[in-house]
This record gives sequence, C-alpha cells and structure tokens, in this order.
Amino acid sequence: MRFAIVGCGLIGQKRAAAISRLGHLMVLAVDRKIDRAVEIAGTFGARAATDFNAAVEAADIDVVVVATPHRKLSEIATACLYSGKHVLVEKPGGRNLAEVTAVKDAADATGRVAKVGYNHRFHPAVLKAREIVDRGELGPLMFIRGRYGHGGRPGYEQEWRLKRSKSGGGQLIDQGSHLIDLARWFLGEFTDGHAALRTFFWNAEVEDSAFLTLSTSEGRIAWLHATCTEWKNLFSFEIYGRDGKLEINGLGGSYGVESITFYRMLPGMGPPETTRWEYPFADRSWDTEITELIAAIHEGRRPIGDAAEAVGCVSVIERVYQGGWG
Repeated sequence: MRFAIVGCGLIGQKRAAAISRLGHLMVLAVDRKIDRAVEIAGTFGARAATDFNAAVEAADIDVVVVATPHRKLSEIATACLYSGKHVLVEKPGGRNLAEVTAVKDAADATGRVAKVGYNHRFHPAVLKAREIVDRGELGPLMFIRGRYGHGGRPGYEQEWRLKRSKSGGGQLIDQGSHLIDLARWFLGEFTDGHAALRTFFWNAEVEDSAFLTLSTSEGRIAWLHATCTEWKNLFSFEIYGRDGKLEINGLGGSYGVESITFYRMLPGMGPPETTRWEYPFADRSWDTEITELIAAIHEGRRPIGDAAEAVGCVSVIERVYQGGWG
C-alpha cells in the first residue's frame, strides 16, 4: 500500500516507521514545518510538502495517516476520504462530536475505510485481555477501573493540548479518550454517568484532571481517571468479572514494562490462581494497528476501532463537556 503522512511530529514519525517496517511504501510526508516533512521524506524516500492538499490531490496514494493536532484532524481526514483515499486519523478524530461524525459520514458516503488511531487496543497486554474475556474465562463482566496519567513538562499549559480551540478540551478528550474507548470495547455503550473535571495544577483554560463514573444499561461500571498531574507516568487498566480479574500495567518506556496479570477465582475463593505475562520489548501497537487497517481494506470490512466507534467515544466526551454528566 502507498501511504502519505500528514503531521510529522512524534506520532507521525512512529506511524511512518511502522509503515516502513511492514513493507509498505511511504510516498508523501506533509507538515507545516517543512524541515519535519523533509526529515521523514528523506528517511523513507518520500516527497515532502507543507499543504495537506498535496495528499488529497495525489493519484499515487492509497492511505493517508492524519497525525496533526485535534483541530485539523476532521478537515484533513474528510477531504482525503472524499478524494478516494482510505484514512487512519489519530484519536479522537476531531475536537467534538460534529467533527468526528463528519469523518464517519465521509467514510459511509465514499465506501472508504476510516480508522481512528486508538492504538492502545493493539498493545499486546490489551489484546491478551480481549482473548481471555472473549473465551469467557472472566465470566460475566462487572466493572472496570482505569487510570492514565503523565506529568507534563515546563510550559505545558502553553501547548496546544491545553488550548480549547485547538484540542477541544483537556485531559478528558486527550488521554481520557483512550480510557473511554477501551472501557466501551469491553463493557459496551454507556448510558449514564457522572463526571468531575478539575484544573488542579496547570494554569490552563481546560481541565488537567478528569474523573468519570460511567454505567451501561446492564449496570456495568467504568471508573476512570485521566490526568496530566501524575508525577510518575502511569497506565493501569483493571477488568473485573465474576470469575476473576485482569490487571494491565505499563505501556513500556516511561510508563514501565507492559504486563497483564490474570487472577482466576478458585471454587473455595481465597488466594486466586495467578498468571502473569510481560512484554519488555518495544511498543508493537503501531505495527499491529496498521496491519489491522490494511486487512480491513483488503477484506472490505470495518476495522477494529473505526470512525463509528470513535463517534460513540466522543459522544460520551461531548455529553460531559456539555454538562449532561457532571
């Protein structure tokens, strides 16, 4: 497959490297900062440009990866879809429900694949959890407890992620969207909830901490916390069923070695049977997600984590921001 990358920052670089590792062709790198576009283009033998319309208009591109700040995600993704390209647009797909819905509508209208980059679904520990849950080894699911945090850096309040016009919000739509997406993947749609958004530390116009309690129509609960006031980077995601518990910790790098522990309840209860898997290698989620996208294109099906699922995730976020769950 022939790829273009629009947005050549850290995530765009990770995507380009994964595309190359998998044997696909980088054709075009686009960034408003020409030096960043030239760097990726030179590394992978692609052309460089500063205007995303170069990706829209190019006839030699099959898939466009959109890895810009939130405010441009929907505009670029929809333009590329309507030009006949498939798209992988980074999460959350837009700043609000209308922008993400526009991506879904463009995919529906054109028959192109629109995948949203919720790459946490493709971490090996999360995929292992999906296998265990799907085999019924946890029994009926009851609740999820998820925490995701980092500590920012000096001047973080001046960056685009804490500017409402550029991001659409704060930690709820940033790291919180990953937690909501994962919780929906395991528990289903949320129909009710309560949220508290706070700005504890950063002098910002949006929240630096989001606390959520979400429930499904069956009474399953997700208790989630996303923050950029976590002074030691943290990822923790626990899935509780009637017959056991799965505990995922770490994402590699500064978040610690990725692992999953299965605590299987015994008939007499007491201390559980415990099995642990660790994944001390480099983050493979980028490769696995691209592989899923390509498979969906070839097989003519919806990918795991498509634009329709992103609409469901951002629907929760929008309801919180509009005060429906507060």
